[in-house]
Amino acid sequence: MGIETRKKILGKLKRVVIKIGSSVIAHKEPGKSVLVGGLNPRMVAYYARMIKTIVESGRQVVLVSSGAIMAGRKRLGLDRGNLTIPEKQACAAIGQSFLMHTYEKQFEKQGLKVAQILLGSDDLEHRRRYLNAKHTIEALLEHNVIPIINENDSVTVDEIKIGDNDTLSATVACLVDAGLLIVLSDVEGLYSRDPGKVRKGEAPPELISQVEQVTEEIERLAGKSNNRLTVGGMYTKVLAAKKTLSYGIPTLLVNGLDKKVLPRVFSGEPVGTLFCSEKGKIRNRKHWIAHTLKPLGTITVDEGARKALVQMGKSLLPAGVIRVDGNFEFGNPVRILDETSIEIARGLVNYSARDLESIRGKKTALVRTMVGTNFYEEVIHRDDLVILV
Repeated sequence: MGIETRKKILGKLKRVVIKIGSSVIAHKEPGKSVLVGGLNPRMVAYYARMIKTIVESGRQVVLVSSGAIMAGRKRLGLDRGNLTIPEKQACAAIGQSFLMHTYEKQFEKQGLKVAQILLGSDDLEHRRRYLNAKHTIEALLEHNVIPIINENDSVTVDEIKIGDNDTLSATVACLVDAGLLIVLSDVEGLYSRDPGKVRKGEAPPELISQVEQVTEEIERLAGKSNNRLTVGGMYTKVLAAKKTLSYGIPTLLVNGLDKKVLPRVFSGEPVGTLFCSEKGKIRNRKHWIAHTLKPLGTITVDEGARKALVQMGKSLLPAGVIRVDGNFEFGNPVRILDETSIEIARGLVNYSARDLESIRGKKTALVRTMVGTNFYEEVIHRDDLVILV
């Protein structure tokens, strides 16, 4: 079943997003606990050759690359584990240009043109800028240019801390409507338990070949990264796969240090862990609402409202709101929780937190008299609402 699924994906694959982790393109100095060896041009050259092969097969490639901070470490001589946020930003600032120069030099040898695109959360949270980014990437692909995308680490703060490029690669895959996201890391894929914690005499963990749904159990298996070298870890990769699954895009986690892995991937062999589902998908604007925007508050609803939203596809009305948290304004994204604090939906709200607090729990007719000309019948209209359960 796994091989058939992979060959089916490859058979209709026209556009692929490839994410290359820092550990894949780094020199690792013996005895060092951090990636201070800088970029490894041989690995960059290898992937330039591999991507040329993919392009020659008639497929378009978008590259998301980590490595700016790691490259900057070498050039600034910062070899300790814990860097401050300003130091990480300084590393990114100096490392980004060197990273791109290395890619440009190696890809040019293969007759390939590349273009750098730096994205931040602000670029993706505003709908117009989100679409501008999409159109820019589309134009580059039409002109046979390979976009190389990175988080704008020199000016961001929270993104540096939370596995930015794993999340970014998933967002980019959805942005360009890719047929597959390939995440290249330094591990084989997702295992049945942590391979680094196997005790003497225990059976080795099994590599999970395919995941159809990212459940709490799968997230628990992934754990959270305690590796100070890379920002992400398996946990952020699984969350990235969860994001692409909701959009209907499969994600494949493989070991990028294995130079045979991409040829094996494109021959349909069952390497790594494939996240793939045939279930329903969220498309376009609603996916942007659910997975790109950062919620600025929460709205807790009663059981009647929960049933209306989840089972009947209705809009959220003031009468069903029992609690308001946060400091949001009209049009901001919010989380919707049920009475057990489970997140059931996200959406764009028609009232500020202050106004919603004053009308929560009230019938629509009464709200109309209270609000006047600024009246909206729905707190969140169903067209601006994404159900997550």
